[in-house]
Amino acid sequence: MLHGREAEQEMLAGLRRDVAGGRSRALVIRGEAGIGKSALLEHAAANTQARVLRVAGVQSEADLPFAALHVLLRPALDRVAALPPQQSDALLGALGVDGTNRGDRFLVGLATLSLLVELSATTPLVCLIDDAHWLDGESADALLFAARRLDAERVAMVFATRESEADFSGRGLPELRLGRLEPDAAGRVVADHAGDLPPAVRDQLVAEAQGNPLALVELPSMLTAEQRLGGHAPLAFSIGTATPVLDRVFTGFRDRVEALPDATRVCLLVAALDDRSELGVLSTALEQLGACLDDFAAAERAGLVRVGVSSVAFRHPLVRTAVVLAADVAARMAAHRALAAAVDDDRRAWHLAAVTPCPDDAVAGRLENLALRAQRRGGQAAVSAAYARAAELSADPAEAARRWIAAASAAVEAGLWRRAGQLVGEARRRSVPLAPAVLAELAMVRAKLEAEAGRPLAAVRLLHEPAAKVTDLPIVLSLLSVAGYLAWSSARHPDQLALARRTEELSPPGDGHAAALRTVNSAFRRILEGDAVTAHGLPELPDDITSMPAEQRMIAVQHAIVRADFHRMSAYAEAMVEECRTEGRLGRLPQTLTVRAIAELLGGRHRSARATAAQAAALAADVGQPMWSGYLAGVQAWLAAAAGAEAECLASGADALRDAERRAWMPGGCWAEYARVLLDLGAGRYEAVLERLDHAAAGPSRHAFVWRYAWPDYVEAAVRAGEPDRAMPLLSRYAQWANAIGQDGPGAVLHRARALLAADDEADALYRQALDLHSRAGQPFDEARTRLLYGEWLRRQHRRTAARAQLEAAHEAFDALDAAVWSARAAAELRATGVSLPDRGGADDLLAELTPQELQVVRLAAAGASNREIGGQLFLSPRTVASHLYKAFPKLGVTSRAELSRLVPLSRPGA
Repeated sequence: MLHGREAEQEMLAGLRRDVAGGRSRALVIRGEAGIGKSALLEHAAANTQARVLRVAGVQSEADLPFAALHVLLRPALDRVAALPPQQSDALLGALGVDGTNRGDRFLVGLATLSLLVELSATTPLVCLIDDAHWLDGESADALLFAARRLDAERVAMVFATRESEADFSGRGLPELRLGRLEPDAAGRVVADHAGDLPPAVRDQLVAEAQGNPLALVELPSMLTAEQRLGGHAPLAFSIGTATPVLDRVFTGFRDRVEALPDATRVCLLVAALDDRSELGVLSTALEQLGACLDDFAAAERAGLVRVGVSSVAFRHPLVRTAVVLAADVAARMAAHRALAAAVDDDRRAWHLAAVTPCPDDAVAGRLENLALRAQRRGGQAAVSAAYARAAELSADPAEAARRWIAAASAAVEAGLWRRAGQLVGEARRRSVPLAPAVLAELAMVRAKLEAEAGRPLAAVRLLHEPAAKVTDLPIVLSLLSVAGYLAWSSARHPDQLALARRTEELSPPGDGHAAALRTVNSAFRRILEGDAVTAHGLPELPDDITSMPAEQRMIAVQHAIVRADFHRMSAYAEAMVEECRTEGRLGRLPQTLTVRAIAELLGGRHRSARATAAQAAALAADVGQPMWSGYLAGVQAWLAAAAGAEAECLASGADALRDAERRAWMPGGCWAEYARVLLDLGAGRYEAVLERLDHAAAGPSRHAFVWRYAWPDYVEAAVRAGEPDRAMPLLSRYAQWANAIGQDGPGAVLHRARALLAADDEADALYRQALDLHSRAGQPFDEARTRLLYGEWLRRQHRRTAARAQLEAAHEAFDALDAAVWSARAAAELRATGVSLPDRGGADDLLAELTPQELQVVRLAAAGASNREIGGQLFLSPRTVASHLYKAFPKLGVTSRAELSRLVPLSRPGA
């Protein structure tokens, strides 16, 4: 019975009820060792009619990729064939069972989610994950990925972990923190486990245990017969000392281990070092050490382990630790050798490494092969650990350095930034000549660490040195692509321009991708110089960039922003997103989805942009890419500003600005500043617009190219504020750029800005020219703003009929974009022309009722995608997709998927 845990038991009961009713739940139980986390999991397992899958993290297995996931899902692997082929291949490949695809950890996460949902189709499912702080990183990622995306499935996931969030963050999931038991409950625990004790002894035990249930159970076993009777001898664990209670419990476990027969201690040590404690492996290993499974009996009688039909389970992780620490080095090495001979998988390399005190190239080679296998399975944390141990055992200093660098690179990919820094330090301590390609990898890792630490220009300097020496073109392109982008996107700094010039100088000669790199880095340098961007300096990029190195594609997209080439930007983004999904490279998706969100934003597809940005932000949190989280916060702030959602805009913008300041990296902060400009403009705060843009022109992000898109806002605000002359310098610069790139969208906005400043006999023609260009550009937000201004001008000219046509079109477009503040302005102007606006309740209004994720699901369903196909694209389970459709249909007034195609706005750009 769990005394003192009534509230916690009721919470678990509510979780079970929700799951039985079709609502998924996830929970993290957090607390100190011995506080009762495992007992609550046992209670959950014993009091449910659902199917239960269980696993416990094991400390020494934390470097084996997907080890815990394999144990959890092993009883259900016969159902993997029901998953889509790409997911089943990834999951089986990750678990080392089968599969041909690389086990990308987030594709594995999606497969894990799909499998759990498949299992819950016939009966509710409860997954219990104990000691989550000792999960291998890949298993933790996959399980958290699935837990965060559960919605309408009958699945519960409960994680038990230590108090510290550094051990297992569980970010985004609800938490239950276990406190210590009250004295009354603690007394009942002692009574249940210690029998009849004198009140004074019981009270001493309660005081000594400090409310820790494990201590309450274990401390009585440490009493002598005299002490149990209330004798005057002091308690065995020295009540009143400063020794922490768990240390006393641990000491008690170690004393009980040391009192066991030698053969039993050998059994316990082999089981503790094997992690999985499978009886077949244990039997083989123990035979080499002169022991057998029968020798576990004494440990069972001592209450330290339970021997089941297939494995051995320790009573508590502290018992396992006590067993290992009670053994001397000779016993531990003998156990590792016996286990190395008994296993034939990746564990063999680790056992051999454990008994190899000196450099040994053969064992190092085994570990490197293990790292390569882990890399194919997508286990970057395991790759890093294997390479690091291989480096320690390498006799050749150059080989050691190469392996340290490979370990650091994998650590960065796994989001282990502090560990990566330590590994880089180990590599740099080896003062040996390295191959140019290895030096380039070291520079790339160090550059990523510098950028993450808020020193982007230091990263640029690191990338320049190998770029001047390496002859391999793809490596050079990758190095200088990252260098060019960081030099340009850094906050303003005295060294910034010189570094951008040096990046341009190092750009290799030649055609194709080399020429594209020179073009982009030249444009970035010219922007930093404040030079007018000419048509000659902005040649078009190719339609297909798929053969470029991944790093170069990112700056190709930035170049598309410089050219306002939204068609290519969208095409690039879609190609990159599709490639990541097809190849299972989901770790790159936050960046590529950010690019797509910006393409959608600049193209006026605000609803799609909001959904994409939300999806990217969730993935960035999963992947551990805080740089992109900050960037996305700025983009989301701009979208909130366009919608007139002031509180959301300011909150997201504040997050982005804090991140930008910390990193000295301006994109996210720049979007946040631009968002406040747009927010003020929509609200009619024109002086604030002018002040913000004047401040931005002198601030650390004044070189950000996106400000060119805000210059027409400055013109509009200046005219509204009665200071049109103030707008002329920026209008001239905007005209220079718009004419140089020759794109319809900026050309239309240029004509609109000129119309605002023109005399009445010129304005009409300028507005009409703007609308003609808008009709080809396909940017509904900008076009609606032009129609709004034109309609206002027509009304002032007493041309009410013409004004109504423009204002009605603007009103409808703003509604389709959910741009509420702008729609309200258009509605006010329409009423001023004498129009009474009815509640139209049209498709656009209905779509506005959908959440961003519901809108994404509905759009894909309207295009004919199945629930499974939609889930694969949006990283949702098919059941969650069905739930979104179930909620969306009543909002849209439809009853089936076939009716969705009648909702014409689904195919409009604004949707």
